[in-house]
Amino acid sequence: MGLFSFIKNAGAKVFGIGKTTEEEALNKANMLALAVEKLGFEVLDLNIEVEEDTAIVWGEADSQETREKVVLVLGNTEGIASVDDRMTVAVEEPQAQFHTVVSGDSLSKIAKEFYGDAMKYPIIFEANKPMLKSPDLIYPGQVLRIPALD
Repeated sequence: MGLFSFIKNAGAKVFGIGKTTEEEALNKANMLALAVEKLGFEVLDLNIEVEEDTAIVWGEADSQETREKVVLVLGNTEGIASVDDRMTVAVEEPQAQFHTVVSGDSLSKIAKEFYGDAMKYPIIFEANKPMLKSPDLIYPGQVLRIPALD
């Protein structure tokens, strides 16, 4: 899929911020891999490296949805400014769009923008689970997955 940009200082606090030594980069990569695994995403031979503020990810995702969610988990981590996605997918599917949340956004407002119907916000919520715990808990700088309507 390529290189994705995120807001470095927004996102989940998976690890502390500091100088990036080789040992710290390995620790960050391991913590990111653990975060992906805890969410139950199926990625065969998952491998993550961190170079400065970029997470590089390899492996074979079981679906395009899983691939996109892994990119979002990594990128929506404080201290990560970009994700270099080098994953493959077991079954090719259309890619979703991505949306960076700005102040004043809500899932219904985003649904209105992308789908023309604010009441379709549950589609966006479901597409971003388990990273989103509630449709009311999004924050500026967070990147969301916006799937195409069937």
